[in-house]
Amino acid sequence: MNERATTVEGVRRTNLGEVLRLVHHHGARSRATITADTGLNRSTVADLVSELATRGLVVEQEPDATRRVGRPSPIVAPSPDVVAIAVNPEVDAIEIGVISLGGTVQERTRVAFVRPPTPADVVDAVSRFVEGWQAGSPRVRIVGVGLAVPGLVRADDGIVRLAPHLGWHDEPIADQLSAALGLPVLIDNDASLGARAERLFGAAREHRDVVYLNGGASGIGGGLILDGQLISGAGGYAGEWGQTRPGILSDEDRRTDGGVLEDEVNRARLLQTARLGAVDDAALAVVLAATSDQGVVAEIDRQRRILIAALANAVNVLNPSIVVLGGFLAMLRDRDPEAFDADVRAGALEAPAEQVELRAAALGADRLLIGAAEAAFAPLLSDPNSFVERAPLAR
Repeated sequence: MNERATTVEGVRRTNLGEVLRLVHHHGARSRATITADTGLNRSTVADLVSELATRGLVVEQEPDATRRVGRPSPIVAPSPDVVAIAVNPEVDAIEIGVISLGGTVQERTRVAFVRPPTPADVVDAVSRFVEGWQAGSPRVRIVGVGLAVPGLVRADDGIVRLAPHLGWHDEPIADQLSAALGLPVLIDNDASLGARAERLFGAAREHRDVVYLNGGASGIGGGLILDGQLISGAGGYAGEWGQTRPGILSDEDRRTDGGVLEDEVNRARLLQTARLGAVDDAALAVVLAATSDQGVVAEIDRQRRILIAALANAVNVLNPSIVVLGGFLAMLRDRDPEAFDADVRAGALEAPAEQVELRAAALGADRLLIGAAEAAFAPLLSDPNSFVERAPLAR
C-alpha cells in the first residue's frame, strides 16, 4: 500500500485505489494475481473488485478457457467506458485525444493553426470536440481533462507562468477550460507528463531513474524521475532541458551566439533544411530516415553532436538507468542509434555510462496525450469513491 490510512474508510479507499491502479497501469489480470500483488486476502479482493465493477470502473471477464487445473480466477480489466480528455496545444496545432482507463487512445484529432493558438482558441476547440464526441458516445463517462502545455506551469495553482513559443504569460487556462466544460482540469508541463507516460506505459516501464527529453515544435522540454518519483522542483518548473547552455566544441556547429540547447537542436531548422512545410512528426521522421541530401545529413549530424554532449552531461550528473527521447530528438538518434548511444557513453564517465540505456519513446505521438490523461486520472486513482457522473455539455 502506498498511502497511510487510519480509519476503516481510509483503508478501504486506499485498497480500492490500489486495485484500480494495478489494472490501469498493468492491464487486465486475474483476481488471484491481484491478491498476490496487493497482499490482501481473496475475500477482500473479491469485495473490492465487486465495488469497482458496480461503479463501472472495471469489468470482469471470463478466465482463459484453456486453463484446466483448479478453479479459474475471473479476469479484471479497466473499463473502456471511463475516459479522460487529453489536450496538448503546440505552436502549429492543438492535439486532442480521448484516453480510456488502461492508457488506450480511443480517438485523437489535430486542429491546425497558422499561428500559435491562444487560450481562447484552446477552450473553443476542446469544447467543440467534447460536445461532438459526447453526442456519439453517450455511454462513455468523462473523468476530467488533462492539459499538457509546453511551458512553465506553477504547481500551486496551475497558472501557466510562461509558454514562450505560444506567447502565453500568467494564463489561468485550466480554470477557463474547466468553467467551459464543467469538468475538472489538471495541468502540467507537457514533457513532465510525457516522462510520466513513458515511465508507466512506455520505454521506461521497468526503470526507476529516468531522464526524458521531448523535442517538439515549441522546443525541448523534459522530465526527471528519481527512485520512481517525478521531480517537479520548488515551483513545478523542473525539467527545462532546452534552456540549458549546450557544450559546442566547434564554432562551426554554433548557429546562435549565446543560444540555449533548443536554439541549436531545433525542429524548425530541420524542416527548413529539408525544405518541408508544417508537417507532423510522422512525415518528418520518414524524410529524416531516408534522406541522402548532403545539406540535410549535415544538419542532422550537427544537431546529433550537440544533443550527445547534453545527454552525456545528464548521465554524469543524474546517473539514470535510462534516457528516453521523444519527438524529433528520437528521430535524430534513429538515424544511427548504435553510433549515437556509443558516443553518449564515450562522453560520460565510465561507471554511469555502463549502466545507462538509451531508447526512443515507445508511445510515439501518443506520449503527451497519455501523460495528460494520467494527470486527469490521478484523483480517481487516489480515491475511486470520488468518481461522479458528469452531465453532458450544455451549450
